[in-house]
Amino acid sequence: MPPNLSKILYHWGLQSEVYSFAAKSKAIQISRLETGVLLGTHDWDEEVLRETRGEFLFAHLADLRKMMYDIAIGQGTTIRLDATAVAVNPEKRTVILASGETLKADVIIGADGVSGLVRPVLLAEQDIQEASNPSLCMYTALVPQALAMKDPQSKKFFEPEVVTMFSFFGNNESVISHPIGGLSSFSFCLYRPWDGFEDAPADGMRDALKQVEPRLKNLGPMISSPRRYPIFDHPALDEWVDGSGRFVVVGSAAHPIPVGSTQSHAMGLEDGAVLAKLFSHLSTESQISDFLYAFQDLRQPRCETVLASERGIIQYMSMPNCPDQEMRDQGMMALAATGTNLFDVAEGGEESPEWEEIKTVFGYDAEDEADNWWVSWGLLKQRSLASAHGS
Repeated sequence: MPPNLSKILYHWGLQSEVYSFAAKSKAIQISRLETGVLLGTHDWDEEVLRETRGEFLFAHLADLRKMMYDIAIGQGTTIRLDATAVAVNPEKRTVILASGETLKADVIIGADGVSGLVRPVLLAEQDIQEASNPSLCMYTALVPQALAMKDPQSKKFFEPEVVTMFSFFGNNESVISHPIGGLSSFSFCLYRPWDGFEDAPADGMRDALKQVEPRLKNLGPMISSPRRYPIFDHPALDEWVDGSGRFVVVGSAAHPIPVGSTQSHAMGLEDGAVLAKLFSHLSTESQISDFLYAFQDLRQPRCETVLASERGIIQYMSMPNCPDQEMRDQGMMALAATGTNLFDVAEGGEESPEWEEIKTVFGYDAEDEADNWWVSWGLLKQRSLASAHGS
């Protein structure tokens, strides 16, 4: 969970709940995937993180979901399980369930993901063809700490004094890995070119780990049920709001982001925080469409920036062996040789583009953006309408 996600949870008063299942990250270690040669490290600066008002945390997605579910139920939300939607009509604002039941609402928010029911509705309206050929695949797996600690190489992932993210840069491949779940497990995501193991993820994982450094290679036999996901370059939706002004898509239904990306879940939570802030000002039904269009205006540029950043990170980590890759690696190792953090700024020097990008992404405050829109535009329009009705 990056700082821009955790700061929202903290603002909602959930810091103690988050700490009950998450581990706080203190550092990043970057190595070559094939050899394990250290390229460099970066220790998160507490002062910089304080400026973002969040923290970098590692946690099971299931724990985050359960916390959000319990809080929603506690706030009086009705959550219907085993209620699969099979059709949606934006004009009528209806959703038909597999049971045959029809639900009608003032507004429909489609949050069922890139492969769900709602994204195709807007793709069809805008005559946009969905991506059909994956560019990459991503393998992900969890290894229990108890197993990893039995191996002299793999146990090194749990040995640093501070909780560390391990990144591995390889030839057209890369790995992001870290402990999670109160340090009870080790998680890693491996990106590689699209391969032929659609129906055999375990075989694909073994193939991917053949030529990697010992710490990762020795994890292979400990993995029982790896998962494999295709990664597409999904087309962007021009509009997130249907012409009716009562139907909107959010999360990966609106802005798909590569699986396993640091920001993949943060973007959905930011969407929810902005919608919540906007609709907290709802006083008349006529405001609904204004708020939905404002939501898109606020979120679309942000999501485009983050998507470009996350795609760029994968490409940067997975750079093929070439002169640019050698220059990248040598630059990192030169910093490491002087004991310098990878993203630190030399005295009197300029911040690196990578660090500027990190600060921009992590420092964003979704709720502040929504508040600024209300003060600058929403409140002004509300007052002008009230004045017109008064006269």
